[in-house]
Amino acid sequence: MKKTLAVAVSALLAASITSIAQADKLDGIIGSGKLRCAVTLDFPPMGFRDEGNKPAGFDVDYCNDLAKVLGVDAEVVETPFPDRIPALVSGRADVIVASTSDTLERAKTVGMSIPYFAFNMVVLTREDTGINTYDDLKGRPVGNTSGTFEAIALEKDVKAWGNGSFRAYQSQNDTILAVAQGHVDATVVTNTVAASTIKSGKYKGLKIAGDAPYVIDYVSLAAKRSEYGLVNYLNLFVNQQVRSGRYAELYEKWVGGKPVDLTVPGVYY
Repeated sequence: MKKTLAVAVSALLAASITSIAQADKLDGIIGSGKLRCAVTLDFPPMGFRDEGNKPAGFDVDYCNDLAKVLGVDAEVVETPFPDRIPALVSGRADVIVASTSDTLERAKTVGMSIPYFAFNMVVLTREDTGINTYDDLKGRPVGNTSGTFEAIALEKDVKAWGNGSFRAYQSQNDTILAVAQGHVDATVVTNTVAASTIKSGKYKGLKIAGDAPYVIDYVSLAAKRSEYGLVNYLNLFVNQQVRSGRYAELYEKWVGGKPVDLTVPGVYY
């Protein structure tokens, strides 16, 4: 009898431990009543602070939309670009909603959803540099925001050119300020950042000097790689945002014009 009871208790403990180990993050978020989104707030119009110092932008609205369908409150965790994945892995955030490029390298660490936004890249420089095209960057001091898609691409080209120099900065604001103050001659940013920067009037004498010859930058939501249930939910959420017209509504609100197509020609998502 005692042996049978011991076996039963052991089986129950093992089942409990297994259940705890396999606890679903999606259920955890719903149970906690709060969704913590890692959002970068120096990347307008995707994420920034408004005149009242409150988080605003496309990514902030997207976080709020996700929290709403989950039936929980949204909490924006301000996260610089280089800290997006560390914030997720360390548990400071539940999901990343911060214009994160869906690279294969990142997918080794985190689980990425289907694309929820896409960017084209342009050259941002001062009016007095004589830079009018991407090719004009050869031999010039350039810079970009550490950890971003465009920083990786630009630094790779600078090394291939064998001249000029590349400087990395911790935030988008630092990068643009470096261009405006002459610390570097140019940077490469998304079409949305360039338009927003020039429209703001905060930095005088800046101009867009043509497109950068990079592939379209598709960006995804992200969760821990092991959280299959949550990643699957994020995929369906993005799908529903497009089907319901909400994606187009947010695009018009924060960017303007017709929303960028989120599918890759010849590839099924």
